[in-house]
Amino acid sequence: MTFTNLFGAPPSELAEISADARQFSPLFPGAKNLHDLAPGSLKNLAMLAPPGAIERRHSLALALRALAPGAPFLVLAPKDKGGGRLARELAEFGCACNETSKRHHRICSAEADGDQAAIEAAIAAGAPRFSDTLGLWTQPGVFSWDRIDPGSAFLIRHLPEFSGRGADFGCGLGLLAHAILRSERVKALALVDIDRRAIELCRRNVADERAKIVWADARAVNPQILGLDSLDFVAMNPPFHEGGAESRALGLAFIDKAAAMLRKGGQCWLVANRHLPYEAALARNFREVRQVAEEGGYKIVEGRK
Repeated sequence: MTFTNLFGAPPSELAEISADARQFSPLFPGAKNLHDLAPGSLKNLAMLAPPGAIERRHSLALALRALAPGAPFLVLAPKDKGGGRLARELAEFGCACNETSKRHHRICSAEADGDQAAIEAAIAAGAPRFSDTLGLWTQPGVFSWDRIDPGSAFLIRHLPEFSGRGADFGCGLGLLAHAILRSERVKALALVDIDRRAIELCRRNVADERAKIVWADARAVNPQILGLDSLDFVAMNPPFHEGGAESRALGLAFIDKAAAMLRKGGQCWLVANRHLPYEAALARNFREVRQVAEEGGYKIVEGRK
């Protein structure tokens, strides 16, 4: 069948998706939220299940609550990223399925049904919560949700006292933003992340009138989206995984975007794993490039336009 509702990006050869299907994944800016749907209101759903166990069970439970009884529910995942557990997890929710394998994916076809108590328990287990360790609101599935990312912590220790208007590309929970906003010389800070959950958490975590929190792909932002004509600084810990695989192109695109939005003389500060070859992209985009520090497999590099 052709699915008119979608969560994530299942391979087109494994799921037939309508061209105008509604997206519900938090990783697609502008997508709808399964949590907001009335129980039993969704007619069908095809889902590429997330790899993390708590996040995946939370997403499955939200889908089963939103789907009408007996509605078609197609769930798939790579075998090594949770696919091998899908059928068992659906069974634990009281939802039987037919399981097949194709192109390194496990594919479960089901008709929505379930144990409401088990569904609500999984929704609660994957919901936002306050972390005493982080001192922030967090949620399973968001980058570094249960610990302080060592790269970000390293960058925070070396950040200068920024001034003017800037941006935090890939802001996550808002950890880096807290450090930047300690400077009274910062006039405005745009926090940008592709993950709706991170954005919602930042709205709880960053209570500062100078912060503008934007749900967007940093690679596609522009002055109108950020509400800033140009930037004096950009700070970032750019992602280097997409769809579960390493992608150096992500960090390179973040660097290109930062350079495009910075004024002459503006600063780009980034932290990255030492093996990632970002220096050439920085040299191509910035007048001055210097390595600020290196430690424990990470490096901090500054580019000045």
